[in-house]
Amino acid sequence: MAPGNHHGGGRRGGQRRVKANPSDAEAGNRDGHPDDDRGRADQSQHTDLLQAGRTLAASDAEKAPAPLLEEFAALGIRVRRAEPVFPPRPGYGAAGTPCVVRANHFLARFVDEGLHHYDVTISPDPTPKGGYREVMSKLVSENQHTEFGGRFPAYDGRDSLFTAGALPFDTKEFEVTLSACVDKRRMRGRKYKVVIKHAAGISLLQLRMLLAGYPTDIPAQALQVLDNVLRDVVLNKRDDMEYIAVGRSFFSQKLGCAKDGTLGVEAWNGLYESIRLMQNGVSVLVDVSSSVFIQPLLLIDFVQKTLKIDVLNRKLTKPEHAKLLKAVRGVRIEVTHRGSERRKYRITGLSVNPTKVLSFKSPSGATKTVIDYFREKYNLKLKFNFLPCLNVGSEQKPVYLPIEVCKIVPRQRYQKKLDGSQVSTLMKSTCQFQPEQLSICQVVESKQYNSTKRANEFGIDVDDKCKVNARVLLPPNLKYHDSGSEKTWSPMNGYWNMKDKKVVNGAKIRNWACVNFCEDLSKNAVEQFCFKLAEMSRTTGVELADLKLPVLTARPDQVEDDIRICYQEAQKELRVQKIDLLLAILPDNNGSLYGNIKKICETDIGVMSQCCRKSIVFTKYNKILANIAIKINAKAGGRNSVFEDAQKSLPVVSNKPTIIFGAHVTHPSVVDHSAPSIASVVASQDWHEVDKYNGVVRAQGQREEMIGGLEDMVKELLHAFEKESNRKPQQLIFYRDGISGSQLKQVFEKEIPEIEKAWKVLYNNEEPQITFIAVQKRHSLMLFPNDNNKRHNPNMKNVEPGTVVDTEICHPAEFDFFLCSYAEIKGPSHPVQYLVLRDDNNFTADELQALTNNLCYTHASSTKATTIAPPAHYARKLAQRAHLYLAQGPDVAKAVGSRSATAPAGGLKQLPEIKDELKRSMFYC
Repeated sequence: MAPGNHHGGGRRGGQRRVKANPSDAEAGNRDGHPDDDRGRADQSQHTDLLQAGRTLAASDAEKAPAPLLEEFAALGIRVRRAEPVFPPRPGYGAAGTPCVVRANHFLARFVDEGLHHYDVTISPDPTPKGGYREVMSKLVSENQHTEFGGRFPAYDGRDSLFTAGALPFDTKEFEVTLSACVDKRRMRGRKYKVVIKHAAGISLLQLRMLLAGYPTDIPAQALQVLDNVLRDVVLNKRDDMEYIAVGRSFFSQKLGCAKDGTLGVEAWNGLYESIRLMQNGVSVLVDVSSSVFIQPLLLIDFVQKTLKIDVLNRKLTKPEHAKLLKAVRGVRIEVTHRGSERRKYRITGLSVNPTKVLSFKSPSGATKTVIDYFREKYNLKLKFNFLPCLNVGSEQKPVYLPIEVCKIVPRQRYQKKLDGSQVSTLMKSTCQFQPEQLSICQVVESKQYNSTKRANEFGIDVDDKCKVNARVLLPPNLKYHDSGSEKTWSPMNGYWNMKDKKVVNGAKIRNWACVNFCEDLSKNAVEQFCFKLAEMSRTTGVELADLKLPVLTARPDQVEDDIRICYQEAQKELRVQKIDLLLAILPDNNGSLYGNIKKICETDIGVMSQCCRKSIVFTKYNKILANIAIKINAKAGGRNSVFEDAQKSLPVVSNKPTIIFGAHVTHPSVVDHSAPSIASVVASQDWHEVDKYNGVVRAQGQREEMIGGLEDMVKELLHAFEKESNRKPQQLIFYRDGISGSQLKQVFEKEIPEIEKAWKVLYNNEEPQITFIAVQKRHSLMLFPNDNNKRHNPNMKNVEPGTVVDTEICHPAEFDFFLCSYAEIKGPSHPVQYLVLRDDNNFTADELQALTNNLCYTHASSTKATTIAPPAHYARKLAQRAHLYLAQGPDVAKAVGSRSATAPAGGLKQLPEIKDELKRSMFYC
């Protein structure tokens, strides 16, 4: 049986059967009478298990905990031995230096059994959005000790109610009347019909089996219930935080706030909370998040900030009117001219004409200007008569309000798109180092989850301790050319530089050209930069000749023509020889220029390119020039470094010919309905070093998560490996990036068989030795150094590179681990989760962890350890490069109507072919 639904991380399914005794299935009273609530609770859980088709299994039933087996027997459930689908954890790693880190996981306890789910229908629909909770809150407060039998339910805010124990009814209809409320006029005096109907009992037996270490499907329904209960507890805890719920996050100004004075918005810090499973039990994951809110300004001040004008004594231009309309539409405001009666409205539009000429018909039929109306009724002389009025009615029946009598209602999210500078300003507040991030632990402690009636009802108790046992793996020793002063190097901090080092194999670049897209950059400055770059390249061992061709000055709006001219002129000069490299100097803020250059060079001309920002031209740091040199070297086929001892650094690869794959699927933006999704696969081409990769990229249907045509892509890369290394691989390691926990089942069932099929087709039906690893970053786990660790290194703000965790916060039974291979510069450390979906090679935990960590030091064009294993990183870079091709110009992005290797059906854009001259190079790195 394939793995079932997943929650948060990867999960494994097992072959478990539920056998029910017919007499037991008929036991209990389900006729609507509250004679025996406990019996009904047990029976509903049993019935729900059968109706949902759940399976339970243990890899060794005889070793199952006796209390659980007794409970299963009492319910007529027989546990059979079964094999898990995903490989079980082969043991725990022991290599490295033990240490203790802190994580944003907090052990939680809930009620053991008796959870029930009820469907809720409220009519008519309450408005505004928060009205659902108001209706339910009123209903519970009025009926808790009567109709609800003392139960304190949790509510998801829409159509589900959860209780710890059955309610005294199966279905019941209630009537709720909300009292008059000026601030919510549409709800004043409204009566609501609320129907509550029993949906299912929620069994936690499966969850308890999983936590006991026995493979089973993830009990997604139980986790969802616990998630909703926790969320309702937080929302109903009346502390001083004043949380605003947005999705799965809770925001409050008191958690931190950064303001942007130029636009009238502010970034609020918030907390993301969700229920996760780990080896110690159920945990609450608490992450830091941020969202942009509108400052509660007088609307006239917001207008000035939006339009960036100080004087408002003139009529707005059409562009200004359009900009203001876009900024204020949908914003909730309250009026300030009615004394204590602060009526609230939502802005639907702006008047076309300014206030001074705006008029309307009074109930008597007379025409009255807005200015006269406010002067006569409120004794208010309007000042900003050149501005338009707000429309808070409909287009057919407008209701006008002058801007100057309105104020923005507090606690509103800003839904519009921010520009780059605004994002940069606000993001500075969210990239915080460990001392600020450790306040997560303090927030959890201050919340006191078990201090409310609702928390007590569900037995919620959250531990505020978040210490985790970890290990720090040693970095590999890197080998450089013997002609350099530094022949070997051990990068202890996760990063290093090329000082006194020379690349192992330097590429030869005899002929190259330079094109300058910066109008304010002199030809002499560019020539000096090219001279310094060539000189530093030779110092690092890259044979980059001096620039012989004249520098061409080009215009960004003529990029295609100018690059072709540059290439053609250079070829005329060189005659028989070809250009090996095109160097492009770009403005620091270059928009789509970078993508245009890459598209032309790689899909039209067929020449390797290297782009440099204008600010680099004047750099005084040789390490920046050296970094450019090693990028060029990697693209041109050189090798920058290798392991000093491959047998020691990559033992599982060095002992037999091994090919390592990386794969990724990337998708277009949600507003782009014409671009396909892009699937990319890369694979190593050399052995033993494993640092050169070829790549294949394909377009596929929009939003398709699984890689289409994976068999052909794998066969192509296996052929290339044999050609380059003159041998057949004996084992295959596959890092699959870009999948969520809910997609693991699809990957297991669809992609792994495609890899297996490709191998068997090429190698006479031979069984492949595949190790398939899912790479996941979006799990919200953070690691912080413990205070005891900091005593050894007081300046340490994050965990050390090479920190690995495979206990406590990892899956109860599956083969997974969290690895922080890199040195985080800003913010806390976010480790990457590696989950093994198949392991024919029977790697130990130490072997796979060391392999993955050491690979992170082999990136072809970097002098720092990468965040994720380079094969996965290369695949992501290649897919992103292909998306640049689609974004540049109508001549490339033509719609097609037939399926091909690079053109999906449905009239999506066609992905252009990469030129043959570059296909076997790492042009994308």
